[in-house]
Amino acid sequence: MASQEQLLAAGRAAGRIAGEAHGRRDGACRSAAQTVAPAAYPQRPLTVLFVPQGFPAIDEGVADALRQHASTVHVGHPSTMLAQAAELRPQLVLVMNGLHVFPPDHAEQIAAIRALGIRTAIWFADDPYFTRETARLAPLYDAVFTHELEAVPFYRASGANAHYLPLGANPAVFHAKPVGQEYRSDVFFVGTGFWNRIRLLDEVLPALEGRKVVLAGGEWERLDRYARYKPFIRPGFMPIEETVKFYNGAKIVLNIHRTTEPGSDNHNDAGLRGASINPRTYEISACGTLQLTDIRDDLRRYYEPGRELDVFTTPAELTAKILHYLDHEDERRRIAVRGMLRTMRDHAFAGRLGMLLDRAGC
Repeated sequence: MASQEQLLAAGRAAGRIAGEAHGRRDGACRSAAQTVAPAAYPQRPLTVLFVPQGFPAIDEGVADALRQHASTVHVGHPSTMLAQAAELRPQLVLVMNGLHVFPPDHAEQIAAIRALGIRTAIWFADDPYFTRETARLAPLYDAVFTHELEAVPFYRASGANAHYLPLGANPAVFHAKPVGQEYRSDVFFVGTGFWNRIRLLDEVLPALEGRKVVLAGGEWERLDRYARYKPFIRPGFMPIEETVKFYNGAKIVLNIHRTTEPGSDNHNDAGLRGASINPRTYEISACGTLQLTDIRDDLRRYYEPGRELDVFTTPAELTAKILHYLDHEDERRRIAVRGMLRTMRDHAFAGRLGMLLDRAGC
């Protein structure tokens, strides 16, 4: 049996190795980020009233991006957007998502705004999980944007002027930075324990015994061995600032898209198949951490698997790749940095908003 002195020495050695690895990662990200020049966009003589959805990770990124394009941007509120539009008279009212925090008179407010001669647009960020609600909302707007490929023909069939527009990352929030020991882990995942995620992790987690795995969010009591993993679970909502720190502190961040099957975990009454990547795909990569994600049809439009992130299709493949990348630091770091650079260059919200304004006729 090792003495206390031997255990302390082993702990110090392990800590030094871990610290050096994080230092190499932080330095590589910092050096690479300096090679990307911020994009500049011409200012449009345009006043926009932006109505957020109450989810800062996306709302703040979209608002900041709008300010890079439009001369005047006002941030409104779902319950008072009609009154604000009548007072401000913007050329465009842009609504983010239109769900969850929006009042019952949403449709009436949008109709009244259009009656004022003001163009309206909505950008759905939760497709295809709420088609029960979005099918009713889409025809209300002059222009509809969705990050989900499968939703475009669905909305167009109802007469909506629908466009595919992927989401992105807010580089002011999601970026690489050093973090403290308390945020470090081998594997991190944040999100709700939807049943497809539970089934996957029930198979993967036993192979990660002895590794530091952190799960954040709700519904994780659904795990078969919840009592075993409870000490590593951070229940409830995790603020964006904390999420970014955990992304930066992890060696690997998992991205497991939620199921699209209609049921208790979503309102996808139209039964649309999820073909597009979620915003988390961009946000994880923006932080310079290796991402392992399941595959959606349009993933390869935005990232090169094996070079800028990596993918899995089965629990066995995910397990094997986790163990591989945990033991191959240099390879893990190279892929993570390339993913960060791709996100900074191509997937910031500022570029997306230019396309939105063009297609909205602004």
